[in-house]
Amino acid sequence: MVRRARQSLLTLALAVATLSACSIGQKAQRPAWRTQAENACLAERRVNPSEYIALAPEVDGPGICGLTKPFKVAALQGGAVAFNATATLDCSMVAELDAWLADTVQPAAQARFGQQIVQINSMGSYACRGMNNQRWAQLSEHAFGNALDIGGFVLADGREITLVRDWGRGDAQTRAFLMDVHRGSCGHFSTVLSPGSNAFHYNHIHVDLAMHGRSGRSICKPEPQETLPPPDPSPLMAQRRAPPPGAEEETDNDTTGKPPLAAFEGGRDGFGPVAGPDAYARPPPPPLPPRRDGIGQLIDDSDQTSSIGRRRRL
Repeated sequence: MVRRARQSLLTLALAVATLSACSIGQKAQRPAWRTQAENACLAERRVNPSEYIALAPEVDGPGICGLTKPFKVAALQGGAVAFNATATLDCSMVAELDAWLADTVQPAAQARFGQQIVQINSMGSYACRGMNNQRWAQLSEHAFGNALDIGGFVLADGREITLVRDWGRGDAQTRAFLMDVHRGSCGHFSTVLSPGSNAFHYNHIHVDLAMHGRSGRSICKPEPQETLPPPDPSPLMAQRRAPPPGAEEETDNDTTGKPPLAAFEGGRDGFGPVAGPDAYARPPPPPLPPRRDGIGQLIDDSDQTSSIGRRRRL
C-alpha cells in the first residue's frame, strides 16, 4: 500500500512539472477589452495628438500591466489646463478627462470663484500596482493607465485648492466647489472615490473607467450631495450698469416729492392709518384774535378776510 501511494505521488509530481515546463515562457495576457477600447478610441479620433498630448510607445509589463497605445499628457483643454507632472493615460481616459473639465470642473469654478482652473495637481496616473498600493491586492486601474488621482486644482489667480485641506476645512464656496466636482465626476467615470469613501482616499479624488462586471454598474463614494447655488451677482451688476431712461421712456421715479394718490388707498396697512393727501397740504392760516375798541368792548368783525388783508397792508 505504501509503495503504491509513493508511486502515485511521484506520478502526480511529474505531471505538475510537465505542465509547469509547458507554461514557461508564456506571458499572461491583458484582457482583450482593454486593447479593443484603446483602438476604438483612436479610430473615433476622440483624442487628437498635439504639443500637449503625445502618443507614446507601448508600455508592456511587468505582467499584464501596461498600455498598447499610451498617451503622455502635459495639459488638457488645448493647453489651458496643465498637469503638475506629465501623466501617462490611455485614450479613453484622456478623452473623458477633457470632457469632464468642460462639463463639470470649469463651470463649477466659474460659478464659485468667477475664474477658471488652470492646473490639475495629479497624485498618480499609470503605475503597475495593486489597489490602494497594497502588494497582494487586485490590480488597480492605474496599472492600465485607466485612472487618475487628483490631489487638487490651481485657479487662474494662483490660488491652490487641495483635497486634504479644503474638502472638510475650506471656506463655504471652496467646499461647495469640491462637492460639485465630486458629484459631476460620477456622471463621467465608472469609479469615483473621494475623501470619506475610505481611509486610502483622504487626500485625493480617484477617477477611472473600470468595467464593473457585465452590468456596467458604477461606484461613486461618498454619496454625492447637492450644494446651495452660488450667490448670483447679476441683479446687482444690472442695477449698477443700467443706463438712465431716455426722455421718451416712462419712468416710475417721483419728481414731485410727494407720494402718488394710490399710496393712500386701502385704509390701514397693518402699522396704523395710512396718511391721506391732506397730510401733505399746506395748513390754513390760524384765525385772528378778537379786536377791542378803545374802552375794551369787542368789535364785531365778521369779515376777517378783509381785516387780514387790511392789517397785512399796514
